[in-house]
Amino acid sequence: MGVHQKQIELWVEPVELGRRIPEDHILRKLARVVDLGFVREEVAACYGRKGHVSLDPVVIMKMLLLLFLDNVRSERELMRIIPLRIDYLWYLGYGLEDEVPNHSVLSKARKRWGAGVFERLFKETVCRCLEAGLIDGGKVHVDSSDIRANASKNSVVDIAFSETLGKLEETEEGDTPCKDGEVNRSKRSKSDPEATISGRVRGKGVPSYKNHRVVDDKAGVVSAMTTTESIVNEAHKLEELVDQHEFNTGAKVGVAVADCKYGTAENFLAMARRDIRTHMGDLRLRQSNHRLKGIFPTEAFHYEKESDTYTCPAGKSLRCRHWNGRRNYAEYEGRASDCAHCPLRPQCTRAKKGRTVNRRPEQELLDEARRQSASAAGRADRKRRQHFQERNYAVATNLHGFKRARWRGLQRQRVQDYLIAALQNLRILARATRKEASASAVAFTEGLTLAFSLLASLFAPVLLSLATIPATATTSAKKFNPYAL
Repeated sequence: MGVHQKQIELWVEPVELGRRIPEDHILRKLARVVDLGFVREEVAACYGRKGHVSLDPVVIMKMLLLLFLDNVRSERELMRIIPLRIDYLWYLGYGLEDEVPNHSVLSKARKRWGAGVFERLFKETVCRCLEAGLIDGGKVHVDSSDIRANASKNSVVDIAFSETLGKLEETEEGDTPCKDGEVNRSKRSKSDPEATISGRVRGKGVPSYKNHRVVDDKAGVVSAMTTTESIVNEAHKLEELVDQHEFNTGAKVGVAVADCKYGTAENFLAMARRDIRTHMGDLRLRQSNHRLKGIFPTEAFHYEKESDTYTCPAGKSLRCRHWNGRRNYAEYEGRASDCAHCPLRPQCTRAKKGRTVNRRPEQELLDEARRQSASAAGRADRKRRQHFQERNYAVATNLHGFKRARWRGLQRQRVQDYLIAALQNLRILARATRKEASASAVAFTEGLTLAFSLLASLFAPVLLSLATIPATATTSAKKFNPYAL
């Protein structure tokens, strides 16, 4: 006995799984705030006209964004969970029956594209934030952070250069400690040779990279960024980052805020020449807290331009004795006989020869920059930086896996940092768009309220006249039977 099989799919409303994704979902916001169509134009030169048809580059870029958006453990894991996530399928434009590609598609695309397309993505997010009014450009916060390379500390080996063979010979790392500046001349990681050794964990150096960022003061948008080896001094990247920020935003920097690692004399002078207020910490003060405690500061010595001499607190003269070409300053030194019998010597110097004062060719600019650093505004900006800039790195670390490299090599690390910075900017942009929508809804409600109040004021006389109708008319109206019709 047969049973009739009903063709249910022909008589029901089509199922739309997109309804299950809330309107305030992060992927819906990302789809609204940025258009990734530029990726095809950017990578067009990487593809030919014959052979196998590749996966859409826009879909590949979306997959890489998903990889860091939820900090998925690996590309294999991402491909495994894509069919299980309705929101992922909706964002990628996949159907329930579409086949998810192999994870190797992502690694091959990254190798073929290079870091240029990801840098373009980062700059595109900066442009979108600029159009939304989220970047002021006048005040910036600069900082850097180490990133643990995708290599174990046990992979660090000693390197001995053999002139006869002309190659590097590797031996197991010894237990003798050495400083970070010296360790990279003799040690490298076998797993990731491009990562330099920074810091120490249980007596051994850690292979690392370093990320340098500029964060705009208005909404926390990352406006400039670069990634280097961890051995690079962050103070040397200040001008490059300021130039990149001004190029990306089209705005001139007015105030630069940073900690004392950036507060070198060279950076103070570089910012002063560009008419940028230097609210950076003074590295000289940090160093002098230990070595020069209880000693007269340089400001206690008066410079006389006519005679090119300094006058110490005891009234003795210090003359120019030496020019330090490597550090670009002149050294002024007092006579040994004057310093030997001076009653203020314990407060002036601990050196055997006597007190020395350094002066640069642009000393006036340097002094003004340091006064700006020590001002109340400078101290307030550095206090704000402690939670403003550090929060930016904390969000990248906690949500997007910033502190640990996924891949090996400097170029791949730059790809990771560009993707994370772009996602942070997109989150800020999506949050600002939601606030604008809420403000528009409030404005619409207020407009309706105003319209109703105007209508009420117009019809108030009519309502008042109806209230004053004679009682006879009201009585006759009560006798009216609507069912009589």
